[in-house]
Amino acid sequence: MLLGGQWVSRKSVIEVKDPHNQDIIATVPSASKQDMLNAIEKAKEGFEISKNLAVHERMTILNRAANLVEKRQDKLALLIAREGSKVIREARKEVERCVHTLRISAEEARRLQGETIPFDQMPGADHRVGHYYRFPIGIIGAITPFNDPLNLVAHKIGPAIASGNAIIVKPASFTPLSALALAEIMLEAGLPPKILTVITGSGSTICDELISHPDVRMISFTGGLETGTEISHKAGLKKLSMELGSNAPTLVMADADIDLAVGSTVSGAFWAAGQNCIGVQRIFVHESIINAFTLQFVARTRSYRIGDKLDEKSDMGPLITEQESQRVEVWVNEALEKGATLLCGGRRKGAYFEPTVLTDVPHDCRLAQEEIFGPVVVLVPFHDISAAIRQANNVNYGLQAGIFTSNIELAYKAIHQLDVGGVMINDSSDFRIDAMPFGGVKGSGLGREGVKSSIQEMTEPKVVCFNLQG
Repeated sequence: MLLGGQWVSRKSVIEVKDPHNQDIIATVPSASKQDMLNAIEKAKEGFEISKNLAVHERMTILNRAANLVEKRQDKLALLIAREGSKVIREARKEVERCVHTLRISAEEARRLQGETIPFDQMPGADHRVGHYYRFPIGIIGAITPFNDPLNLVAHKIGPAIASGNAIIVKPASFTPLSALALAEIMLEAGLPPKILTVITGSGSTICDELISHPDVRMISFTGGLETGTEISHKAGLKKLSMELGSNAPTLVMADADIDLAVGSTVSGAFWAAGQNCIGVQRIFVHESIINAFTLQFVARTRSYRIGDKLDEKSDMGPLITEQESQRVEVWVNEALEKGATLLCGGRRKGAYFEPTVLTDVPHDCRLAQEEIFGPVVVLVPFHDISAAIRQANNVNYGLQAGIFTSNIELAYKAIHQLDVGGVMINDSSDFRIDAMPFGGVKGSGLGREGVKSSIQEMTEPKVVCFNLQG
């Protein structure tokens, strides 16, 4: 692991396994609390270096890193596919997104600007001029999940470096290799030692030190609601940025392009085996087209090819662990026992779970209320858009939503009434670019990611005022 600019090993290790067959592909150090405390001390030194880097130096480092990631696309994609759930074609797209994230970070570094302030707008403040500028806050603690093991790490590192901070990354124990590979690239690109740490280990052992330490000025967390809530209780007086998942709805209106809606929502539901915070989980379809939509959706789902992640023909791989696949199976069976109808899928083999479509799911099922984080989607017919929106909002999440319609009035009704952080029109909830503000409301989190938004979160304004009188 990279601790304060130095690569270190430990006798205690964590095995990194391929979810496809449980082969051990690597081991990484299992860090101790003292390792985390040492990392924080090194990061304090790193911040003194980082905040004094000229903007052009930050840009150069980030652009070099983006070029190196691009040159190593095949190697990085293989790493993502082997340690995680994505098939090789999905993994390549994640590497491409990582390149964009780093390049956007470089560009946003030059746009870290302030504004002049007309102080003489207030009586008694004559002869004063000034401005504000944004300054880095210090050490960023970043905790990242397994489902996007390279690009979500880039979403923490890129903005932190662009804004002049130091950063400590704790990647998911299931998928630490991509984060370590990116750390190696950052050093090769010229990032001074001590600015970046990537520390591996059990979250229960080391994360409390990172979260609660007073010298860590911000926690940037991507993960589940339960863990996010626990972090907020432990963090103390510091900034929090949290993306905590969803139970994402998509509305399909009577005038929708059914082919477009089916293709988009099938992909949105089963990308990365459904382990995607903005993945399509609930599809509300107007009753006039529900039969046609269901027929096409189920047919497209049944054509999904499940298999070896490294096979170019595979559409979907396993869940991250067999335990997660078992959990999904329990949730599906619970819905079926309460009266839901299984349209296709529903079977498990090891860590693999078939792409699954259900209807008639009772509202009190976990599948209707919580984030499944697996390849399961629920179809819900509706008559009135207002009722569909109320039902879509009737969960403790609000990250993103989609609506398919050619009616601008219906689109704007959804835009204004869906209680979410983003509404995609004629796209499923699963659409995102790395430059846009990204985040949600209610149990979906606090603050916004996306490079520019993250930089705003990782900086504070400092006001400067000159009294010119006399």
